Amino acid sequence: MSTETAHTPNYDDAVTKKFLIASVTWGAVGMLVGVICALQLAWWPANLNVPWLTFGRLRPLHTNAVIFAFTGNFIFAAMYYSMQRLLKTRMFNDVLSQVHFWGWQSIIVAAAITLPAGLSQSKEYAELIWPIDIAIAVIWVVMAVNFFGTIAIRKVKHLYVAIWFYMSMVITIAVLHIVNSLVLPASATVSYPVFSGITDALVQWWYGHNAVGFLLTTPILGLMYYFVPKTAGRPVYSYRLSILHFWGLVFLYIWAGPHHILYSSLPDWAQTTGVVFSVMLLAPSWGGMLNGLLTLRGAWDKLRTDPLLKFWVVAITFYGMSTFEGPMMSIRAVNALSHFTDWTIGHVHSGALGWVGMAAFATFYYMVPKLWNNQLYSVKAATLHFWLATIGIVLYVMAMWTAGITQGLMWRELDADGQLQYPNFMDTVLQLIPLYWIRLVGGTMYLVGLLVMAWNLVKTASGVAPKDGPEQVTAAPESLPTPAK
Repeated sequence: MSTETAHTPNYDDAVTKKFLIASVTWGAVGMLVGVICALQLAWWPANLNVPWLTFGRLRPLHTNAVIFAFTGNFIFAAMYYSMQRLLKTRMFNDVLSQVHFWGWQSIIVAAAITLPAGLSQSKEYAELIWPIDIAIAVIWVVMAVNFFGTIAIRKVKHLYVAIWFYMSMVITIAVLHIVNSLVLPASATVSYPVFSGITDALVQWWYGHNAVGFLLTTPILGLMYYFVPKTAGRPVYSYRLSILHFWGLVFLYIWAGPHHILYSSLPDWAQTTGVVFSVMLLAPSWGGMLNGLLTLRGAWDKLRTDPLLKFWVVAITFYGMSTFEGPMMSIRAVNALSHFTDWTIGHVHSGALGWVGMAAFATFYYMVPKLWNNQLYSVKAATLHFWLATIGIVLYVMAMWTAGITQGLMWRELDADGQLQYPNFMDTVLQLIPLYWIRLVGGTMYLVGLLVMAWNLVKTASGVAPKDGPEQVTAAPESLPTPAK
């Protein structure tokens, strides 16, 4: 009997299931709120003149729900699932796993109560009031202890590259959150940041941009390096390239934040640093994208029948598109046109829904049949979900690109006397209403696709006989992904 067979661990999949269910549930809530926000921008009476339904309160609820509730729970579910199998050991401490899960859900509920009530610090992606910030830090430390404890008791010597990507998230997000949340409390709900002026803005966007980088990018790239080989039944194209991808990304990403505050009072050298490192990010980002797509060599024929691979191909493609668009938008000449416009909204959603969302859906479709030991209920429904999500995000992003460029050009347009051609802000808004309706259609399609997935996953977990007959999604055995070169 082999050593691996003799010491097959009893993995803690119960906590993985909880995080997965929470992610799908909060994803539906967060995206529904996003659709309501989109409706309000196209047709303002949709706020019903109710203060806690106004756009200013729902918008941070939407971003926090999608980023920290949907994506956060997705990352934790997939990370707990994959790292136990990569390290060949159960999580370090089951109690810490449960504290992590219930603590994180409590934080989400607190956010869902306080943000619509108007309790906010008014900082992008860091709106939550200071008591909740402390809770986040505590729960994150609990998760970190469990994470590194599991690495310490691992049954294999090698740390697969996915673990390194997870590690970068655990460490960096803790530093970002704690530094950006340093405040002087004035009451139970009000506080004042210890930083002021442009320093506060720089710290905020050091946090804001790297929250995107180290929560919405690096851990999901780690999941890509685990789940794509599993789904395709192919080894990673280049393990060496994955290592270069990791070190290049984590070194360069942390310096890119200043490109959010170009043309401000921030010193030119700091602005230029942000631009230079943003453009340099193209190299590791596209190296990772190519590594992901080339892993599918020899498996492209499966795209006809396997919706999981469809989701992954679109996700990786959107990752490449977003990581090209972001550096281009950081260049001063482009930023002068794009900043404060809906172009930025399109860019953010191409990454959040195109990259993160599609990767999450592929991972859910992989994990649920494994965790509940059943076949996927309906491949046709998963394929329908793929097309709803893909067409929806394309409509959304194209509408926002067009709206953003329209805004930027109108704001810069001069008449024969050198005066602004459109001095009234409403002139721009009225031109964008048709595009906002298109955005609403695209976002609604994306939400409907998620609901189709939820129904399909519930049927699968319930053990209902597969609807589509014997042709089912297949995946590679649970073993360590090995590189081709």
